[in-house]
Formats: sequence, C-alpha cells, structure tokens
Amino acid sequence: MSKKRILVTLVVLAVLCLLVYLQVRTWKRFDWYTFWIQTEHVDWLLIFAGVVLTYASYALRAVRWKIFLQPVCNTTSARLMAPQFIGFTALALLGRAGEVVRPYIIARKENLTFASQMAVWTVERIFDMGGFAVLLALSFLSPDLRALPFYHGLRKGAFALIALVLGLVIAMVVIRKSGERVGNILHDLFAGTAPRFAHHLRDKISSFSVGLETIQGLGEALQLTAISIFMWMLIAVDYIAITHAYPGALHQTTLPMAILLMGASMVGSLLQLPGVGGGSQLATIGMLSAGFGISHELAVSCGMLLWAVTFMSVIPAGLLLARREHVSLRAIEEAEEKAAALTP
Repeated sequence: MSKKRILVTLVVLAVLCLLVYLQVRTWKRFDWYTFWIQTEHVDWLLIFAGVVLTYASYALRAVRWKIFLQPVCNTTSARLMAPQFIGFTALALLGRAGEVVRPYIIARKENLTFASQMAVWTVERIFDMGGFAVLLALSFLSPDLRALPFYHGLRKGAFALIALVLGLVIAMVVIRKSGERVGNILHDLFAGTAPRFAHHLRDKISSFSVGLETIQGLGEALQLTAISIFMWMLIAVDYIAITHAYPGALHQTTLPMAILLMGASMVGSLLQLPGVGGGSQLATIGMLSAGFGISHELAVSCGMLLWAVTFMSVIPAGLLLARREHVSLRAIEEAEEKAAALTP
C-alpha cells in the first residue's frame, strides 16, 4: 500500500472514530438485548429479495455499459456482467481503490484502452447522480417527508444536487462538442502558475471527451437516462424490502423515505474503510434514528443489515466470477499503485 493511501486510510479512520464517539455520547443507553430480539424477528425472505434486487441493479449496470460501448465495441450485456460484480466486490473489499477494477477488466476484456473506460466510468457516475436526483426531487412532492425535523434543509440539499447535475450536464454537452478547445483554454489558463496541473487537466478533459463520444445522440441519452432512473428505483425498492423485513415502525417505510435513506447511505459512503465501511452505516443509522424517530437498537440493526445487503452481498458472487475470469483484485490494486507512482 502506498504512503498516500496509508495516510488517507488513517485520516478516514480518525474521522470515523470521531463520528462513532459522538454517536455513542448521544446515545446514553443502548439495550443489547432489545437489539438482538429485534434482529432475530427479521423476515429473512424479504432479506433474500433484497439481495436479488441488489444483483438485478448490477445486471442493469451491465446493460447500461453495453450502450456506452456501442459506438466502439460490439459486445453483449452478458460479457459485461462479470466485470460489474467483480468491480463492486473490489469496491467492498479494497475501498475506493477498487473503483478502477471495473474499467480495468472491461478494457482488458474488450481490447479497449483503460483511459477510455475510465472516461466511461466518469460519464456513468454523472448518470447515476442524475437518476438519483430525479427520484429525490420527486420524493419531496410526497407529504411523507414533511414531518421530518430537518425537512427544509434536506429540500435545499436536494435542489443543490439537482443544480449540480444540471451543471454537469451542460459541461458534458460543451465538452462533447468542443472538448479539445476547452482543454486548451484551461491549459493556457493554468500553464503559467501550475504547468503540471494544466497538462494533467487537459489530458483528463481529452479522455472525458472521448468517453462522451459513446453517447451518439438524443436517443441513446434518453435510453441511458431511463435505465439509470429505473436502476435507482430498483435500489429504493431494495431498501423498502429490507426495512419492511422488520416488524413495527420500520414496516411503515414508504418509497420517499427509502429514497432519502438511500441518499444518506450514499453520502456516508464517502467515508469508509475497505471491507469495514463505517460512514455508510453511521449515516443510515443516524437518518433512521434522528430523522425517522426509530429506536437506537432498531436503527443499528437495520443500518447494518442495509449495508450488508446493498453493499457487501455482492462479494460471494464477485469472488466466484473473479476466479472464473482469472482476475486478481490485489494484482489490479498493485498495478494501479505502480501507475500512480510513475505519473509525474
């Protein structure tokens, strides 16, 4: 592991420890007996349904990536299925270092450049943000969220996310049409004060422009948008299945509440440790407890189960597929570190 990655891991660990300490101080009493009793009465059939929905979302990602590759590669969704499962397994086990695994495997499998697939990954992230932003905006039309103590703050955050997505869409259109020109303008702007950064920025914009060329027209864009929205709707239903697996208050979780809970998990996932998580669970537990008024014991149980089903359940299938595809996650991580060390 590189010194930079060790430092980032230590910083994340310190922040997570601080968050855990603050959470424990907030909860003056925690009844472990109640925690185990409530976990014991979970409907495991609904949990299994949640795992199936999680796997279905990865299948949709394969379908979407196939559409991205249509202009440059004649492949199938079935061929891209294994890289999705292996990539998200790497993300669960290696943390953010695992993000490069999907583009790496697809590039190798389809005989494409790694840079072009990283550009596709960037475009995919924008569609992810857009799909979730649409669902979040629609959820605020429901009266289910108006009783939340921080409803107005959440609404402002939702509008800010929508504005960010619109800004990214505009940037995508501009770079799609004039990527080389935009790269040269930004290079000239920073070349005098930070020449290495200027050169790196121009290269990134060039790669991103190549990635945007996978969207050939309005038809493909609408198709990708529809798949993205449907995929995030599927994940929201996944959250409903898991929360409804608990009797009592959590069984009343509605679709808008599930979308908000999903958003909390996404924000928390920005702070996580490889194979351990941390931020995602804490954010979900906090939303369940402080936002929805769920007891601490039930919130902890549900938060951990949501993390296990939606984030960690991919590991068994991913490891089996990695063995079948002769892919070493550790070797990919080491190759990435060597490439980073050689980069000026």
